[in-house]
Amino acid sequence: MGMSAATTAAEGIKFCIFDLRRGQQEGQELDKILFFFPADLPFSAQLSVIGLSEGLITFTRIFSPEAACEVIEAERHSHVFYEAEPDIWMVMVVEKNESEAIWRIDALRKVLKEVHSLFLMFHGSIRTMIEKEPAGGLIRSHLYPFIMDYLSDFLLGKKLQLPSFRDCLKERGTVQMLTVSREAAIEVQSLVRVLESFAGNTQFYSLILFQDLLVSTTLSPVDTINLFTYAVLRLTPRALSSGVSSWSYLRKGSTTSNVATGSILAQSASVSEQNFRSRDTSPPGGDNSHHIARPLQPDRWSKGKDGFLVTDIWGAEASSSTSATPTIWLQQTEERVYVCAYQYRSLTLILLVPVASILGEQGVSAVKQQILENASLKMLKIEEKLSKGWAGENAYHVSGYRYLLVDGDRDVSRASPPGKVTTLTKESLLALSKVREEVDLEKGRMEHDNAGQEKDLEVCIRAKNNAWVIARITKGKELYMVLEKANETVLYASDAVEKFSNRYCNGAFSLD
Repeated sequence: MGMSAATTAAEGIKFCIFDLRRGQQEGQELDKILFFFPADLPFSAQLSVIGLSEGLITFTRIFSPEAACEVIEAERHSHVFYEAEPDIWMVMVVEKNESEAIWRIDALRKVLKEVHSLFLMFHGSIRTMIEKEPAGGLIRSHLYPFIMDYLSDFLLGKKLQLPSFRDCLKERGTVQMLTVSREAAIEVQSLVRVLESFAGNTQFYSLILFQDLLVSTTLSPVDTINLFTYAVLRLTPRALSSGVSSWSYLRKGSTTSNVATGSILAQSASVSEQNFRSRDTSPPGGDNSHHIARPLQPDRWSKGKDGFLVTDIWGAEASSSTSATPTIWLQQTEERVYVCAYQYRSLTLILLVPVASILGEQGVSAVKQQILENASLKMLKIEEKLSKGWAGENAYHVSGYRYLLVDGDRDVSRASPPGKVTTLTKESLLALSKVREEVDLEKGRMEHDNAGQEKDLEVCIRAKNNAWVIARITKGKELYMVLEKANETVLYASDAVEKFSNRYCNGAFSLD
């Protein structure tokens, strides 16, 4: 039962991670497989997928040694590649024969990038873990549960639903920011200064969110994106109350359905993990026997009576039954930090404390006490100010427009609310997805040419349903728009974009 159900969930999609430095001798080919989904696929079939992928990588490197392949389009499949670390490859193979499985390749690559970035944040480098335990048991025992927990957010019933054309008005790998008044901004800055005062001679870091929107960060851009992504997935009030991520427009299944299918994925992972463990030569009592944190498991965070978010994901302290404080790894500073998350209504504060700067759990308790005594009142005031100015989940809706704004230099995006996007017709979404695919290709060519100069780009097409689909790219900023109720002339559509640009983008996309 578990096997067939897992196959149903994975139908049309294969996802693998392999190491080109391993399994080069005859009879040792399985050693190179670090992760494979669906896990119940016979090893011969897994090796066939990885062998083909390895061959394509080797072949394309002949023509482009510095930039290996990113995608290979076959008649029935798309092969999406991402070299996460030197010689560590993540590959996704998706079938083309489903009626709505029209994928945007860059969106799929960003799924691969995201799961690797999150893995780095919690567990560190894949290569480092392999070098620590060359037999492979350690890295597999971390990768399998981590990625299966990640994939559980893409389940719709018994089907794995990766980003398709219906998600083309969202941009993975960016943060969504809240627009705040000057008065509220001053209050936020005051709170950040108070938090920094806790650190003494060291440095603490903070991230503040209202609802699912970023208010303030003192982290580097890459660490901000990673922690923001995790917070929206598991820590914000919406994530805590729903038990499911709100990332995709398509995730509308019941919690019961998601839990049931999540257990199917877990069983699927267990099958392959057990098979590989039978081949591993790790010494008994080694790292494989240690507790393995699964930070992406759903429904494992809750809000305590004191306002702090708690979880038992990281196990318990050796000297007590108290749950261990979560830790993550910051890429920018290369240091491990404790995660202290405090929540008041719709406001979430995440304070990061370097592990080396305090005395374990006792030090964490002292920091939490400082938050309660010196920061909680400020958070109350900030939450009240932000709530008064908050227009709800349709706050950034612009009547008549369905849009996506991306600032690539700041890794920030803003889009029409998901509920408004669902009102678009399939034809409009398909047309926009194709336009974005063309823009992705053009951006890739511009990067490859690397003339050191940014080029402006504009695309404007009429969809089959007479909607206007528009893309404008300029100076690191991107605007994508659908106008379904526009006039028949292109002049009207162009004028609508100009009005939007002048009013909401400070004229960044105006042609004047």
